[in-house]
Amino acid sequence: MIPYARQDVDDEDVRAVVEVLRSDWLTQGPMVERFERAVADYCGSPFAVAANSGTSALHLAYRAAGLGPGDLLWTSPNTFVASANAARYCGADVDFVDIDPRTYNMSPQALERKLRQAKQAGRPPAVVVPVHFAGQPCQMDAIGDLARAYGFRVIEDASHALGATYAGERIGTCAYSSMVVLSFHPVKIITTGEGGMVLTQDGALAERIALLRSHGITRDPALMDGPSEGPWYYQQVDLGYNYRLTDIQAVLGLSQMRRADAFVARRRALAARYDRLLADLPVTLPWQHPASASAWHLYVVRLRLGELRKTRRAVVEALREAGIRANVHYIPVHTQPYYRALGFRPGDFPQAEAYYREAITLPMYAALTEAEQDRVADVLREVLT
Repeated sequence: MIPYARQDVDDEDVRAVVEVLRSDWLTQGPMVERFERAVADYCGSPFAVAANSGTSALHLAYRAAGLGPGDLLWTSPNTFVASANAARYCGADVDFVDIDPRTYNMSPQALERKLRQAKQAGRPPAVVVPVHFAGQPCQMDAIGDLARAYGFRVIEDASHALGATYAGERIGTCAYSSMVVLSFHPVKIITTGEGGMVLTQDGALAERIALLRSHGITRDPALMDGPSEGPWYYQQVDLGYNYRLTDIQAVLGLSQMRRADAFVARRRALAARYDRLLADLPVTLPWQHPASASAWHLYVVRLRLGELRKTRRAVVEALREAGIRANVHYIPVHTQPYYRALGFRPGDFPQAEAYYREAITLPMYAALTEAEQDRVADVLREVLT
């Protein structure tokens, strides 16, 4: 079976984890801070706070932004449900902005239209969360201009996009946003098993996120209500969570960062090779915005169903029967039963729905061999033609 994605863990990663397992610190030790510093330096951000999942990192970012009951967050319908769910954890309302039909990211034109309508209705968003789908950055200059014009905060969901660049800068600099969120799930660019991180240029936001990450507890006398009673003393000054990353996870991520550039370069080479192998098939290949360089977390094609005698389901099942575990990313969030119960309906975001009906995710990961990629292309050709 060729999976759609998988981690790439080498002997040095294993040695690094074993060293921590034999050390004095399995959690709340020095490796988390070292990992945070490595990712921050790589992305060009002064502050980074790690968490135990990408979802936790989103929740912490939203909380730090002050999102709460009565507030409104907008994101893309073409994303994993966590982008929206984390806002619901804060008690906020959620809405969506339709996607661009070529990039499959949030459309700046659709965002601008919706903002004009929201201003007239008196219900603008407090936060907008563009999602860098498949590793391709959104058009952040346009979204940043709209943020300044309409007064909302931007938080980038860059779960797919470690190593991607936009306008020549790495995603994570926060050039167009107040925070950027990463994920280190095993199928992402690097992995900590499970894990996430929030990047920001704002030291106060980073301090707030770090406080919320660990129960709202502090040992910093400057944050306490009254003097410290001794070296054992701490205070809970807010209602936080246990969203801590362990040192075991952090050292795996730190070790993986050695190869972050190599992972991205390999994915880019595989994507270019897919483009050549599949060029004559009845599929729409992924289009890349000229201002961006994707990290290629996913390689998604759209079936030209009008030229085929098979359904998308039949194509996916045929690939899986041949040992190729093709997948689909994503079912539009607003069509999920939970969000339908909040009032969303099929047809609300037609571009995202049209994309979903045709999309297939092909295997893409750094350890994918050219022979395996050839097999994927050959089987897909046989299934489609």
